[in-house]
Amino acid sequence: EIRGDVMKLQVIDGMLAHMTKVAGSAVANSPTVKPLDSSSLLILDRSRNTPKVLMGRRHQNHKFMPGRFVFPGGSVEKNDSRMPVAGTLSARAEEALLKQVRRPSSNLCRSLALSAIRETFEETGLMVGSTQYGAPEAPADIAWQTFAEHGVFPEIDQLSFIARAITPPGPPKRFDTRFFVVDRHAIAGECEGLVGPDAELTELVWVPLKKAEKYDMYGITRTIIEELLSRLENGMSEMLPVPFYHVRYGRAVRDSL
Repeated sequence: EIRGDVMKLQVIDGMLAHMTKVAGSAVANSPTVKPLDSSSLLILDRSRNTPKVLMGRRHQNHKFMPGRFVFPGGSVEKNDSRMPVAGTLSARAEEALLKQVRRPSSNLCRSLALSAIRETFEETGLMVGSTQYGAPEAPADIAWQTFAEHGVFPEIDQLSFIARAITPPGPPKRFDTRFFVVDRHAIAGECEGLVGPDAELTELVWVPLKKAEKYDMYGITRTIIEELLSRLENGMSEMLPVPFYHVRYGRAVRDSL
């Protein structure tokens, strides 16, 4: 287990070195910026013997991770906290989400979970939620209006919090990303046409977890897949520690939440 943790820290160190090399001196001389609260959602398919996770290839013209395979996700927006939601996160998930944050609140947990659902819809057209509650009233923005039109109520009690990672200091834009996982059966609706050659994600692929090394992705993305595999082997227990990858005094750190 210790050897595995060391290897993971080496991966994060490698990511830091790569980002510094790509960014160049302009980034090195830029002031440290505050990371944006962000969320990412891993949609897991366990319908067959080989578990798979949904990933998208980012457009080559994007400045952030161009052409790489990523999980759907993005920054939290104000309207995420105003959107009606079904269910609640588990007490264990909220406990982990509120550790090592400046302003802990249950509203932050809710916003992070809803952000993961909204960003997943905006990038893939997939709506995570339920059709059993009817259409949500007073949707907060265009994305949530589409949920209402399809009669899908966003539901967060099916999400599990499995990891957190902060972009190393240096780049002009940084993210404090919380990674959630949800089963494929939680997809209650779909809006086509949001993935294509001119979109943020040019294609979607169900990636076998044990063959992820064949896909072009950053080290931190592979690390999150390894974490998901480890959790699957341990029954996806909510009580498992949640890894937190970040940089402290110029070195990669893996804490537990």
